[in-house]
Amino acid sequence: MIVVLMGVSGSGKTTIGTLLAERMHTVFADADDYHSAANKAKMAAGHPLNDTDREPWLETLNALMYEWAAGDGSGVLACSALKDAYRKTLVRGMTEGAVRFVLLDGSKELIAARLSERRDHYMNPKLLDSQFATLERPADALRVLNDQTPKEVVDEVLRKLGM
Repeated sequence: MIVVLMGVSGSGKTTIGTLLAERMHTVFADADDYHSAANKAKMAAGHPLNDTDREPWLETLNALMYEWAAGDGSGVLACSALKDAYRKTLVRGMTEGAVRFVLLDGSKELIAARLSERRDHYMNPKLLDSQFATLERPADALRVLNDQTPKEVVDEVLRKLGM
C-alpha cells in the first residue's frame, strides 16, 4: 500500500510520514524535496504556487509512486495534495486502491504555532491562510487529527488503515 499523508504546511506530514514509513518497513519521501528551485523561491517570498507551478511537481511525484507500485507496492509520501485535481494527478495510472490518502488535520491555531517554530524551511508561514483556502477536504481520505504525540498519531493512522 502507498500512503499519501496530506494536509496544509505544518500539519505534520514529514514527522508522521517518517515514523509511519519506519513502522511499515517501507520507503519515505517528502514531496517538498521534489519542488523546483523556482517554486521554493516563490513560496519563500510569500507567494502561493498556482496550478501551473504545481503540475510538473505532481507529475514527478506520480512517477515516483508508480516506481514504488512497480516495486514492492509500498511507500509513504508526505504531500500537501490540497486539491482533488492534484490527488487525481498523483494517482493517475495507478491500480485502484493502491494509494490511500490520509488527511492530517488540525486547527489553524495549532498549525500556525508549529510553523512559527520552524527554522530553515522555505515555506513562508504567511501562506497558511492560502493553504487552508485551497484545501479541498477529500471525502474518501482517512482523517486523523494531529494533536497528539507523533507515536499516537502513527498508531491511529495504522489502525485506520487496518494494519
